[in-house]
Amino acid sequence: MSGSSGKAAILGLGIIGSRAYARLRAADWQVLAWNRTRKGIVGEAGDARTAIEGARWVSLYLKDAPAVRQTFKSIAGSLGPDQVVLNHSTVDLDTTLWLAGRCASLGCGFLDVPFTGSKLASEGGNLVYYTSGDPALLEEADSYLRVTAKELIPCGKIGAATVVKLATNLISACTVQALAEALAVATHHGIDPQAFIGAVSQNACSSVLSGMKLPTMAVGEFDPHFSLGNMEKDSRYVRELAVQAGLDTPAIDAVSKRMAGLCEEGLADLDYSAVARPYL
Repeated sequence: MSGSSGKAAILGLGIIGSRAYARLRAADWQVLAWNRTRKGIVGEAGDARTAIEGARWVSLYLKDAPAVRQTFKSIAGSLGPDQVVLNHSTVDLDTTLWLAGRCASLGCGFLDVPFTGSKLASEGGNLVYYTSGDPALLEEADSYLRVTAKELIPCGKIGAATVVKLATNLISACTVQALAEALAVATHHGIDPQAFIGAVSQNACSSVLSGMKLPTMAVGEFDPHFSLGNMEKDSRYVRELAVQAGLDTPAIDAVSKRMAGLCEEGLADLDYSAVARPYL
């Protein structure tokens, strides 16, 4: 890559951001990174402003809305009209719209680009991005995003991708809670876990998610691919959307409360399938 179009900055080096950064480096992009807690890796800038200097694409892979707002405020004075901020962090709709407004006032571009996919998907460049924003900017960003993604799903105007991401996480959170409860009921009545997993695999309720999570839940392995703390946070954001729309959402309300309780018990850094841990 050459020129400003081949320069990027990754802000946030968690499970996904660190792997996105590694893929961009492997693809010969000119890319710097920054993390709130220093990681000590090659190409890591001492501060966020240094990381974004001269970068066409400024990607945010941060934990939550407060981290996104704080980080953006720290770089706002350094952003220029030749730069585009892409928010990949899962945040509330108000924060997405706030980012869009701030970028507009600064004269830089903004794209709403959250993703689905976890540790293995990010390692293999198989994330799926939900995209919303200026179609021309999205077209220009295509080659950049496809370094880390297998698919881009257009969702519409700014904010639409955020809503889609939160709504899909509602399904994942409720599904994994249901899987945990079903596995517990079956095994506590003497059903062999592998027999139950096999039964689910041939049932209409089978899914990619059940295939990923049931085997690890059955043996009590909760290595974080997407943490319980992050899923609990996302459940609060989607519940805010429901309240704004005047909707009653008893399933995610109950699961959100359950996840919050487990986070308070010290499980926040485990995979969100750790909702099964109390049954072991």
